[in-house]
Amino acid sequence: MNPFTYSRPGDIDEAISLFSAGSRYIAGGTNLLDLMKENVTRPAGLIDITRLPLHDIEETAEGGLRIGALVSNSDLAWDPRIEQRYPLLAKAILAGASPQLRNMATTGGNLLQRTRCYYFYDTGTPCNKREPGTGCSARDGLNRIHAILGHSPECIAVHPSDMCVAMAALEAMVIVQGAGGERRIPFADFHRLPGDTPELDNNLEDGELITALELPAQSFADHSAYLKVRDRASYAFALVSVAAALEMKDGTIHAARIALGGVAHKPWRKPAAEALLTDQPATPESFEKAADVLLEGASGFNDNAFKIELARRSIVRALSEAAAGDAQ
Repeated sequence: MNPFTYSRPGDIDEAISLFSAGSRYIAGGTNLLDLMKENVTRPAGLIDITRLPLHDIEETAEGGLRIGALVSNSDLAWDPRIEQRYPLLAKAILAGASPQLRNMATTGGNLLQRTRCYYFYDTGTPCNKREPGTGCSARDGLNRIHAILGHSPECIAVHPSDMCVAMAALEAMVIVQGAGGERRIPFADFHRLPGDTPELDNNLEDGELITALELPAQSFADHSAYLKVRDRASYAFALVSVAAALEMKDGTIHAARIALGGVAHKPWRKPAAEALLTDQPATPESFEKAADVLLEGASGFNDNAFKIELARRSIVRALSEAAAGDAQ
């Protein structure tokens, strides 16, 4: 691990003023410290933001919730307002990591998780995400866990978060603050597909700090499901995950949200697939048609082509569970 400076600001403005080239903000550190230990990330300075006043969950004037960036994953998942009004989010968070990690990990930090691609962590192999221009070892290597949607010749890594899949389906808003003031970023626009710049995971500007996330009033509390398919029942990243949310009346769907995890460089949504379900009966046939649209253009590699059919079946199952209101 390389030497670095350490500072612990007392307010948001001070934290932003301390940021310089090579700096990183740190809170729970559940991913950043691993990256530093493996020499994947070598920050020149760490800015400890744990003292900032970003630990609360508050009601918004519009009837939603504003979640401070430093709220832990555990506190968020078990908050009664989240459990009752946004059960999709609670289920997604509890499907991820372990209790110990959820106690440390923060809401803002969860958005900034980096891929768990083997080659990204192995500094002895080429990786465009870690060192742009060196190549993508995963394309012809071990790629069972890699992307089937939105990938590029430069990178086939996937985003690892469970929480973010639910946030995408719920259409959360990300609140950030930088030297130029506060900015609001729709969740769909926060993360990036790899394109020819796979080293960029998100659309934050240098020095910007995530301060909160806002959930809209519409919560799909009665009909939502989070399905995570993985190699073991706990402490494993998703091969495919599905956040499904429906607004229904008398067996007819009036609004739908579907987001996929484990399949792309960001949580994957396609509004056309959701629109296809509007005013349709909640039947397997309707769900299969939506799955076909959501997975249009999917393509696999040597080891991960199975994820296409796995994703299709998972979408139908998650939507069926959401419609029944009996999600596990």
